[in-house]
Amino acid sequence: MTQNSLPHNPKLLSKSEAIKQVSEWKSKGDTVVFTNGCFDILHPGHIAYLQDAKNLGSKLILGLNSDDSVKRLNKGPERPINNEANRAFMLAALGAVDALVIFDEDTPLVLISALKPNLLVKGADYDENESDPKAKTYVVGKKEVEAYGGNVKTISFIEGHSTTAIIKKIKDIG
Repeated sequence: MTQNSLPHNPKLLSKSEAIKQVSEWKSKGDTVVFTNGCFDILHPGHIAYLQDAKNLGSKLILGLNSDDSVKRLNKGPERPINNEANRAFMLAALGAVDALVIFDEDTPLVLISALKPNLLVKGADYDENESDPKAKTYVVGKKEVEAYGGNVKTISFIEGHSTTAIIKKIKDIG
């Protein structure tokens, strides 16, 4: 199956479609949780993280870094390993993910500001109490989400699972 032949998943939304969907969910009383990331090589740590994020509300919307956005994060010249279409296809198939939007900016701030989730979630490598936007552990979108009454929460990772470790293991084998 090539990238162009991947079947469409109705969970894959444009930003404007996601705005409408989030508004509809909220009007029905759903608690909308937002998280984001690259999710380059899907592993158990990603799955647990997304399940934990979903369990904090009733709907989970995932902002996925585009290929260009991943490249600008300086994760390495070979990244992303999986292109955005493949990453989006796999992530949208997960039961924990209710909607997925690919974003091309360096951060998800524009998307977060447009969606206005009830809860913004990041991994424990961030600090939900950090108030300095220039700090590496600052949660982008925190100020905006809290300004309209939303909350920010961090979730612990499962030790021993990372895309970087998987790539290193593959390189060591080769």
